[in-house]
Amino acid sequence: MGQLKIRELRTFAKRQLASRFDVRAFHDLVLGEGALPLDVLESRVRGWVAAQSAA
Repeated sequence: MGQLKIRELRTFAKRQLASRFDVRAFHDLVLGEGALPLDVLESRVRGWVAAQSAA
C-alpha cells in the first residue's frame, strides 16, 4: 500500500511540476518525517507541489 501511494504521489508531483520536479527534494520530503499516515503524507506532498508551483 505505502509503495503504491508514494509512486502515485511521485507521478502527481512530476506531472504538476514538469521540469521543476526535483527527485531529491521529493525524497527528502517523503522520508524526512519518518513514518506518516498516508493521508498526512499526501497532504504534505500536495502542499509541497503547490509551494514549488508558486515559486
